[in-house]
This record gives sequence, structure tokens and C-alpha cells, in this order.
Amino acid sequence: MQRVAFQGEVGAFSEEAVGVLMPAGRPVPFPSFEAVFEALMREDVDAAVVPIENTLFGSVHVNYDLLREHEVRIVGEVNLRIRHNLLVRHGVRYENITCVMSHPQALGQCKTFLRSHLPDVEQRAVYDTAGAAKRVATIEDRSVAAIASIKAADVYDLHVLAESIESNHQNYTRFLALSRSAATRSLPGAGGSKTSIVYALGKTEPGSLFRALSIFAENGIDLLKIESRPLIGIPGSYMFYLDLDGSATDANVASALSKLQGMADFVRVLGSYPRGMWVDGSSITASPA
Repeated sequence: MQRVAFQGEVGAFSEEAVGVLMPAGRPVPFPSFEAVFEALMREDVDAAVVPIENTLFGSVHVNYDLLREHEVRIVGEVNLRIRHNLLVRHGVRYENITCVMSHPQALGQCKTFLRSHLPDVEQRAVYDTAGAAKRVATIEDRSVAAIASIKAADVYDLHVLAESIESNHQNYTRFLALSRSAATRSLPGAGGSKTSIVYALGKTEPGSLFRALSIFAENGIDLLKIESRPLIGIPGSYMFYLDLDGSATDANVASALSKLQGMADFVRVLGSYPRGMWVDGSSITASPA
């Protein structure tokens, strides 16, 4: 059985993503994203699943940096519907709550609910939603609540005081499946392929970024996402992450990458993989609509 690393405690949304992408795998929790990547590189696990972006709160920047720093391959993705819930000890009511803890992104995704229902309550950021639920279940202070999944409520025997409290119900997180090499078997997908790359330009001048991106238009390739991250050690310079429509083995994509390599100081293909499904619990659809 494949061992699949994820960040967080049992009951985390990342664990749910593992179940979708690698249902035969054994989820293995780690306390940080750095620990997940290191475990994969040490071969303590066979694969890993990490979040990379959320439709409400944007990109998980640390994982873009870790993708660049480690020799791993993206082999799959899934877009998982995130339903946040307010969890408390049994018998606790709104007026008893003095603190709500959760992952910073979860707190951000629920800011409208928190502002309207618990405006004067302390918001405490912790490393994981399920970890927040575990702490609420074990600490003596019954006035602390957590924002986490329904599964976390079941695992840690907490009461669901409010369901689906995210600010927008089109709340999806995109998770990436990672391996040390290209996939040896097909992972679930919605049809078609995507390719993710990272590159850095050399000396920049007016129009240099436009010329780099125009390579893909000239080859009939749709750019699905562009993300920039600072190039460490060179202030004012950036690495660019692109998601492309198609596989690196497609003739037009291979041609575009070859041209980009002639222009850029550094180009690395992070992986070609099946385009991700949109998943809401046990329901799987081709789009979030």
C-alpha cells in the first residue's frame, strides 16, 4: 500500500484529498508542509498531497517555493469543495465562545460569518484545521471553538454548532499529488492534460515578460494560471509559475518549451498530469457549477 504524506492531523481536508486522488493509499500526517516534502525526498513515503490554491483566499505560496526547492513531480490534482464548520465541546453555545482557532486560510475563508456571528471573539491561527479541532477536544477551556471539517467533528467527538460557514459556497481548494518521479499509473482526472512549469528570465528589459508569454500564444497553447514568486538573493527579480493546457509530450507544448529555454535562464517542467476533477464530498463533477 502506498504511503501518502499530507500536512495536518487526522480529519484534515488534505487527508480527504488523499482519499480522492489515491484511494488505495495510506494517509500519513506531518506537522508542516516542509516536513511533507522532506519525507517524500527521504523516501519515508511514496507520494504526497498538498494544497496549492483556494478559490476564496488565493495561493498557498509556501508550496510554490517548496515545489521549486525539491526535485518532485506533480502527477495529479483535484479541486475539493471545502465546507467549514464551527465545532465546540458538547453543551457550548455561541455566548460561551471567547476564541475561535483554525488554520489562517480557514479563518480568512470564514471572515464574513465570524464578523457577523462572533465579532468580538479572538481569532487564533494554528497550523491545521483538524489540529484546531483536536486541541478544542483536549484542552480544559471549553470556551474555545474550532473551524474544521465534519470528519474532524466525528474524529474528536465535537458538536457542530454551525455548518458550511465559509463566506462563499463556491469554496474549492486545489490539491496537487506529488511523486519523486513521473506517475507510473493513471490518477483520476476530468479529461485532458495540464502541464506546470517554473522559469526565470535572465536580464529583463521592456517587453521581456510579454515575449516569453507570447511563445505559448504563438503555439496555440492556453495559459491556465500565472503565479510569480521572488527570486531569492536577487531583489526585484522573479520566478514565474505557469499552468498550461496540454502535455509536455504534445508537439506544440514541446516546441514552446524549447523556445522558452532559449530565452530564459532557467526552465523546469514540474509535471504533466490529468486535469483535476471538481469534487464535493462523494459527488464528482466536471466543473464547480
